[in-house]
Amino acid sequence: MKFFDEALISVTAGNGGNGAASFRREKYIPRGGPDGGDGGRGGSIIIMADRNLNTLIDYRYTRIHRAEHGGNGRGADCYGKCGNDMILRVPVGTVVTDVESGTVLADLDADGASALVAKGGQGGLGNIHFKSSVNRAPRQCTPGGAGEARELKFELKVLADVGLLGLPNAGKSTFIRAVSAARPKVADYPFTTLQPNLGVVRVGENQSFVIADVPGLIRGASEGAGLGHRFLKHLQRTRILLHLIDAAPFDPQVDPVADAEAIVEELRNYDEALFLKPRWIVLNKIDLIPPAEREERIQLLTRALAARGELAGSGPLFAVSAATGEGCTAVCQKIMQFLEAPADHA
Repeated sequence: MKFFDEALISVTAGNGGNGAASFRREKYIPRGGPDGGDGGRGGSIIIMADRNLNTLIDYRYTRIHRAEHGGNGRGADCYGKCGNDMILRVPVGTVVTDVESGTVLADLDADGASALVAKGGQGGLGNIHFKSSVNRAPRQCTPGGAGEARELKFELKVLADVGLLGLPNAGKSTFIRAVSAARPKVADYPFTTLQPNLGVVRVGENQSFVIADVPGLIRGASEGAGLGHRFLKHLQRTRILLHLIDAAPFDPQVDPVADAEAIVEELRNYDEALFLKPRWIVLNKIDLIPPAEREERIQLLTRALAARGELAGSGPLFAVSAATGEGCTAVCQKIMQFLEAPADHA
């Protein structure tokens, strides 16, 4: 199934039914009095998170949603039927925003969480409500109220503990394959990852966390280069970022430190809060460095990153080979310790 993480829809709640102006008419009862019932309430629009969904594709082409109108009141004190509410199910992690005002109406980050986004109109009053000692034959009744209408934007932000960050071909997909059962596409060309991938990393019998792999960034992403910033929102809920750097680029003219600086700058341009998240450096592809040069290359990169201050991240630095699995277990164990630590000591 194709992955869709954004959708624009129009929702309209049902109108309330009209009240009735009616009088009782029965044999031998010449003055039965008013008996017009109220109109029914219109159906409302409710958004509900469902863990069985993982994409917004259902709203890609079906963009107009209308709830049922309430029924009109009738004679003999018959009230109109209430309109059925319409429940729109979305993946867990969906943010619902009012397009016109830009207000966030709901952040559905738990299975079963729901939000009323368009309220149905109230039913009108029948003439039984207007009778009195001085008005015994009222002919007044009121129309039903109109249901609310909104233009909504759905934006899916996946729920994960750890997010992978880096240039295309830094080895993010290979890393998530090495530490979890996720099987994203891996190839020797850039932008093989075109949508977020989630994997569950099991560190111990009762210890696990969720890791997210998103398409890689390139320099100029904030201006729309490559896939732009579109998928960075999926990292906003994570507690920690793993910044993967290719320690053995195919082109010897490529500077890994300059590439890391470009990623950090794009992160800052997108969202200051995301930029300030804990970010750990992972030097990947050390298996491509000759064993005799490996330690020296790692030390050179470590010193170069530390000299740039913020490029060094806010945690430990790791050297791994996602292709062979070397060093990956140590990274996962350290992440688990960080996630289990109290929030004020994490």
